[in-house]
Amino acid sequence: MPALPESLPPSALPALDKIDRAILRLIARDCTMQLATIASLVGLSATPCWKRIKRMEEAGVITGRVAMLSPERLGYPVSVFASIETADHSEAWIARFAELVTTMPEIVGAWRMSGDVDYLLHIMVADIPAYDAFYRRLIAAIPLRNVSSRFAMERMKSSPPPI
Repeated sequence: MPALPESLPPSALPALDKIDRAILRLIARDCTMQLATIASLVGLSATPCWKRIKRMEEAGVITGRVAMLSPERLGYPVSVFASIETADHSEAWIARFAELVTTMPEIVGAWRMSGDVDYLLHIMVADIPAYDAFYRRLIAAIPLRNVSSRFAMERMKSSPPPI
């Protein structure tokens, strides 16, 4: 596994010190690591280490703990990145689209964009017919001006943010 950077840009997380960042690097690599191991690796005892983790959770720095799963082994080898353009930018349309995104399990990532594309969706499906079925449900559910899909050929990197 590649090493994570030892420092952050100065404005990124000013409230975090070197030990906090070391804790974050460790749990970003393996969220199942025992507290005693984390504490030992950062030079703390368990209680102060746990207090730091809880403080970072309460501050919203740590937003959850997840396992990295293999989409291929779970039957979702096709990653699609769909650029969405809409003619409607009303609050009602935006709220409806946001709700739709949360209800479609194939959408594993969604971003509102600047520039000539309004939204970017990361979609995982079993195969091309499954994407076609997803696409048909999407365009039937909400009016869109354009959907442009790109199929990933290879995942080259998947990692947590630089800490």
